Amino acid sequence: MSARRLDALARAKLNLFLHVGTQRPDGYHALMSWVAFAGVGDRLQAERADSGLSLTVDGPYGSQTPAGGDNLAMRAAEALRAAAIAAGAQPPLGARLHLTKLLPAAAGIGGGSADAAATLHLLDALWDLDADPAELMEIGASLGSDVPVCVYNRSALMSGRGEIVAPGPALPALPVVLCNPGVAVPTAEAFARLAQRRGAGAVALPAEIRDAAHLAAVLGPTGNDLEAAALALAPQVGEALYALKAQPGALTARMSGSGATCFALFAADAAASAAAIALKRARPGWWIAATRLDC
Repeated sequence: MSARRLDALARAKLNLFLHVGTQRPDGYHALMSWVAFAGVGDRLQAERADSGLSLTVDGPYGSQTPAGGDNLAMRAAEALRAAAIAAGAQPPLGARLHLTKLLPAAAGIGGGSADAAATLHLLDALWDLDADPAELMEIGASLGSDVPVCVYNRSALMSGRGEIVAPGPALPALPVVLCNPGVAVPTAEAFARLAQRRGAGAVALPAEIRDAAHLAAVLGPTGNDLEAAALALAPQVGEALYALKAQPGALTARMSGSGATCFALFAADAAASAAAIALKRARPGWWIAATRLDC
């Protein structure tokens, strides 16, 4: 039997680039994106229960997060339990989930998707299911386009509508500063305002990244096709990008997902920490974090 209580960090997802292709018959857009994960995220805890599933939520952004069936973590728990029972797993398959919401909601960094992915991993271990990772990713795809890559949880290339995940270039731990100006950019509206698309074709990438300068050079020809749309919807995104680019030592800065979180890459932890301190002083109402990209 596995432990009765487990916890995990649901790491923030960053789109190092995000290229958009044509709209598909199912309404989704074809994508090509390189995704990496940061060292900050929500905290999720799972504890065995005799029956039923429950979720409690707290944390700085807990008030923005539903605790019922609309929460992606709860939907992930229900989907995994249904799949396990269909495969012959024996009850009880109950759990008490607790989410400490430390990431802004609807921020382009996959907070809800990362929570769902962490839930799948935690309950797979808590219930001793030993599910194949591909099975967890398939369940994740039924929940949202970003969930499969968050289940994968390391450097990855995502394509299709997001459900196709392949290994990305190996990444060393690289200093990065995340910045959210406290506005929401509705994903559907950002896609509706798309004016220019790079397309969802393959991008030539090295097998591994040597350092921050190498990553900045590799990202140079790429971009985020949703950035212009987000800027039109929320000019504060432009303020965040400008503030990050102005920091000493910033090598490159861009927006993640459909926004509004932006990030800047640095060569040294000290420069990233100094930038975060300066930004927090200048913009006390923004969410700002100095951390590292990893794997």
